[in-house]
Amino acid sequence: MANPQELGVAVRQLSETVINRIAAGEVIERPASVVKELVENALDAGASRIEIVTAAGGKTLMRITDDGLGMTAADLALAVERHCTSKLAENDLMDICTLGFRGEALPSIGAVARLTIATRNESEPHGWEISVDGGEKSEVMPSALNRGMRVEVRDLFFATPARLKFLKSDRAETAAITEVVKRIALVHPHVRFSLSGPDRRQPFDLPAATGSDARLVRIGQVLGSDFVDNAMAIEAEREGVRLSGFAGLPTYHRANALQQFFFVNGRPVRDKQLLGALRGAYSDVLARDRHPIVVLDIDLDPHQVDVNVHPAKANVRFRDGQLVRGLIVGSIKRALVEAGHRASTTGGHEALDFARPNGIDPRGRPTAGYSGAGAGYRSGYVTPARPSGDAQDWRLSAFCPLQGGAGEGAGAATLEAARGDVVAMSFGGSDLAEEQVPFSGFNGLSADTRADAAPLDHEVEARPLGAARAQIHANYIVAQTEDGLVIVDQHAAHERLVYERLKEALAAKGVSSQMLLIPEVVELPQEDVNRLLERADELSECGLVLEGFGPGAVAVRASPALLGDTDIRGLVRDIADDIADMNAATRLCERLDHVAATMACHGSVKSGRRLRPEEMNALLREMEATPLSGQCNHGRPTWIELKLADIEKLFGRR
Repeated sequence: MANPQELGVAVRQLSETVINRIAAGEVIERPASVVKELVENALDAGASRIEIVTAAGGKTLMRITDDGLGMTAADLALAVERHCTSKLAENDLMDICTLGFRGEALPSIGAVARLTIATRNESEPHGWEISVDGGEKSEVMPSALNRGMRVEVRDLFFATPARLKFLKSDRAETAAITEVVKRIALVHPHVRFSLSGPDRRQPFDLPAATGSDARLVRIGQVLGSDFVDNAMAIEAEREGVRLSGFAGLPTYHRANALQQFFFVNGRPVRDKQLLGALRGAYSDVLARDRHPIVVLDIDLDPHQVDVNVHPAKANVRFRDGQLVRGLIVGSIKRALVEAGHRASTTGGHEALDFARPNGIDPRGRPTAGYSGAGAGYRSGYVTPARPSGDAQDWRLSAFCPLQGGAGEGAGAATLEAARGDVVAMSFGGSDLAEEQVPFSGFNGLSADTRADAAPLDHEVEARPLGAARAQIHANYIVAQTEDGLVIVDQHAAHERLVYERLKEALAAKGVSSQMLLIPEVVELPQEDVNRLLERADELSECGLVLEGFGPGAVAVRASPALLGDTDIRGLVRDIADDIADMNAATRLCERLDHVAATMACHGSVKSGRRLRPEEMNALLREMEATPLSGQCNHGRPTWIELKLADIEKLFGRR
């Protein structure tokens, strides 16, 4: 690296043009960054309609028109100068109540592109216009324009051609612009947003929404009606921090985190701490490679959050990050519990999408459905078969370290505590040994018809999961409801039930510790040692007992008994990293949850086990009474519902 003497001078003042281009490199990353800054300016000006036109992914043209307050000629001349803003109090840098406040966007854009601004304030007799071409400013000139502002940006990065090489394809840049507008539109339902241009196959238009449910309407416009149908309302407040919005059910998820929207005082953010809190909230109801969908608003005193930690204002820093994290985790977990056995509605829709008309009856109605790609067509009907053979023992032993409660009444599931906290889950009743009904060309068992043979209890049918009518393929329970049918995965459902009882027992009895014959000494940087010792009481409640062991080390005297023979050194280091990163020992909780989930999986009803009618109905009733029973421990749905009206449509009855 050359030193100042080699450059000929020790210190020199950079030109205004270079300063602006350096600032542009911080603020303007791609065309989407320009659109974000200009749309936020329009919103700060009180616009109710914002129109965006782009060409070549924004590289050659971006035009943003709004009906906001506009500017006077004097304000327009100052607006293209650096650090000129009307949105920030003179002596309070923390009292930020607008989206834009740094006064860098317009001069930064003008430094690397051809910028033209036309505006008119209602106090002016006509509009005014100014141009900035690669940092060169024109005079303010009269312009014909109604109330509002029109900002046109052409030839982005023409003044810094090297930046053009880092832009992606036109399609990718167009998609990035659309994503930015969607994020902003979600928190401003009263504003109409439209996106158009020659590189768009279809215009993107979000009409303004009004009324008490305007936010939900806008969410439906952006994320689709499926999210609205599968979302839980979130509303909570703690110590002046308010959380509101909607969170998707665990069974309604995505392969990436692109549909996770956080807003802090109306500002879209992508903050690592908030995303970490979201993962913690869904930790035991969602698979690790799946991501929930959420739209959440965090509102708090501007003095309690720093939004000026990043030039693009994408990250924030909370004064009390633990308070915000706890509010997010607690509120979503509470909503999940209140959702009970609820599962996403898309499961049934997806199942129906696989069905295709096949045979036709004498009246022109289809007689069967297509079972899916590559499965072939199936016609006719299947005669229910009954199991044959000797009487079987229907008692199920589940290895679960908890004390169980018991259900009441005939056929109710009972949890019987046994020595060593091993619980056996059993159902009363007789075996199902009956002669199998012969069926030509069909060798396997199809269903247990005892449930279908029993009289239908209409009171049970009115329950959310209905009355069990059959078991097919020795794993799926078919239940009849008042307006459709429900299909339950018995293994996945019982796995969740056992897991929830196990968690209740752990919460009630605590996590037992396993004393080490020889304390494990773990060497760590002193700052990590200090963090661990500060959390020693919290870790002790989870079964991990440690204490200081001189400078740069801790001695672990006991570990959680649930973990068995584990890598204590690795566990302690991971916990230290978690505390440093998120100020929470999440790694230990995750490991304990994983062990509990594994035990629940091994201790639940196995696929292939035939159930009696009483057992099926007992499982359905237990699901209705158990929180989070709509999905198993891996995030898969435990049941789906098919509405009778949809089934009748498949067969041409509607």
